[in-house]
Amino acid sequence: MVKGKNSFEILRSRIVGAQDTLPRRLAEAAGYVLANPDEIALGTTASIAKAAQVQPSTLVRLARHLGYDGFSDLQQVFRERLMARASSYEERLSRLESDASPDTFDGAVMQGFIKAARGSVERLSAQVTDAEFARAVTVLARARTIYLIARRRSYPLAAHLAYAFGKLGIRAIMVGSTNGIDEEIADMAQSDDAAFICSFAPYASDTVDLAVRLHERDVPIVSITDSPLSPLAPMSTVWLEIAENDYAGFRSIAASMAIVSALPVAIAERRRHMQ
Repeated sequence: MVKGKNSFEILRSRIVGAQDTLPRRLAEAAGYVLANPDEIALGTTASIAKAAQVQPSTLVRLARHLGYDGFSDLQQVFRERLMARASSYEERLSRLESDASPDTFDGAVMQGFIKAARGSVERLSAQVTDAEFARAVTVLARARTIYLIARRRSYPLAAHLAYAFGKLGIRAIMVGSTNGIDEEIADMAQSDDAAFICSFAPYASDTVDLAVRLHERDVPIVSITDSPLSPLAPMSTVWLEIAENDYAGFRSIAASMAIVSALPVAIAERRRHMQ
């Protein structure tokens, strides 16, 4: 069993790398495992198998296929990840403080975040090709209304798109109501609309639920996510894979923000030529 602070990322890389060679049932189980890491950490083999709609033996086979002695060994990776995530922001700050003196702390933090952002952006052109970006522009430019969905650290991406679309005269709706009617808002979308959805692991469950709702209504979806095994990927007409760097556990959104800064401008220009 792989141990250490990076064991979950190693496991994730193994699953992504084995995606094309996994038998169908193992691939389905692997997709559920990565999309629901907290449930994997806290559940039993029986409860996880029921939720994933596979047999318990399938989970054992998946674990052994990935090089673990059994499912409990694989599950331990998710438990370690959950315990690491449980650390408070105060603990993260304490670790940062231990790496720099009071006189240099502020500058060290700034430079750390700049380095993480720079690394994310520099890798972006290798992650998202011009052709993939153009396909995303095509889907969104054709939409009557663009529905924007993002939660937690992804929220600034949708918020920026809402601002930019408003300035450019492109009709868009933020699906993020304070009175709990997100499902009703999503149900207004039609097949001649489109949705922009963003979520990174551990994928926000309400984001995924809304994506399923829109997909069932044949609404084209453009998504930004971080893995071929993301639950958003199979539902998306176009999905852009972006893996962001982090600094001391605080993850950047610099590369994703570069994409959502470019999208409205490209969409507006495309629409000029479509008229």
